Amino acid sequence: MQNIKKYLVICGLIWIGIPAKAQILTLDSIWKTIQNNNPQLQIHDAEIQSSNAAVRGAKTWMAPQLSTGFFMTPYNTQMWKANPMNPAMGAYMVGVTQMIPNSSRLKADANYLMAVASVEKENKKHTANQLYALAKTNYYQGLVLGKKIKIAKDNLLLLEYWIQSMEIRYQYTLGSLPTYYKAKSQVGALESVIIGLENSLSQKKILLHTLMATDIRTNFTIDTNYVFKDFNFLPADTVTLAQNRSDIQAIKKMKVINHLKTEIEKSKLLPEFGLKYDHMFAFGDGPQQFSLMGMITIPMPWSTKINKATIASIQIKNQSLEWQKQQILNETRGLLLGLKKEVTSLKKQYDIAQNKTIPALKKNYDTAMISWQNNTGALFAVLDAWESLNSAQTDSLDTLQAILSTQVEIEKQLETNNL
Repeated sequence: MQNIKKYLVICGLIWIGIPAKAQILTLDSIWKTIQNNNPQLQIHDAEIQSSNAAVRGAKTWMAPQLSTGFFMTPYNTQMWKANPMNPAMGAYMVGVTQMIPNSSRLKADANYLMAVASVEKENKKHTANQLYALAKTNYYQGLVLGKKIKIAKDNLLLLEYWIQSMEIRYQYTLGSLPTYYKAKSQVGALESVIIGLENSLSQKKILLHTLMATDIRTNFTIDTNYVFKDFNFLPADTVTLAQNRSDIQAIKKMKVINHLKTEIEKSKLLPEFGLKYDHMFAFGDGPQQFSLMGMITIPMPWSTKINKATIASIQIKNQSLEWQKQQILNETRGLLLGLKKEVTSLKKQYDIAQNKTIPALKKNYDTAMISWQNNTGALFAVLDAWESLNSAQTDSLDTLQAILSTQVEIEKQLETNNL
């Protein structure tokens, strides 16, 4: 029984010592986590809920005014009491005043508050689009860094094999000493490159953790799958381009809000009514009395200047927003045309590298390697062929990174993602 316990303890320690396999995260899973956890999006949700909550009180009337005090009461307190010669004078009054707001103003206030939430929804879409683009950029950069690390580690193993082979051959004076030390220096250079690449990959993962608002200490592996997308569908006119862009929609809705603001100011130019009721408790034997009066506010030229000035200011702001919308659309259209040409050129370069340059350099390397293994070629030629192949592969990965980054930028400008 004691042996069994020792066995279980040892197995447990071994299991604890085995590192857990890092979870593979896809871009979709990262984006869903950002949607649920990112504080910036939560801020927008709170603002939307705040605006919706304010709508419920939009049609509230002003609080009634209560008044109380003496009414037509003489200073001589002796006159407050009735006597056979004179009736009592004065009364104690209780009153209430209620202003009745204009229904047009209440409706304008409610419409304005409902529209505020719609602008905040577009602002949330804009923020989400920016976050998604940032996540995709770092995700693809991490993807390419992972490929570079793999190539570098494979090359490191290859160099170590060459060095071991040269050390064996050098004993029989079949090796070249300068080539041997060159290979040794390449090992150090590759080790340094791997350290730098792994550090960069860690930074990308930290940024993704930050966007997802998850524990930075949790390790994960980036999915190596990616897709080249076709952007021949790019809109040719600004009307189509504006349909999906949240910033343009926010500008349009901001113009609607400004229009509703003018409706509020116009409603202030209309009269408002009120009622005032007073009840008097007469002193002595006097009868109880009441007063019921109606009130009306009459907007006059000297009292409406600020409202008319505000209306004129809002109209000018809407003109500014229209020009701002046109500027964004024109700049975006030009940017998209440039990005489309760039991604087309990059894809062609990438295809040439994958289908022509790298296969040819791979054959050159294989030929040099076979010659060296058969003692008919020098290791220097192998190293030279390896360096050319490694450089071409690295350049090809840089081109891949540029393609993916350009795709992200195009999608960010189009806002074609399902946000």
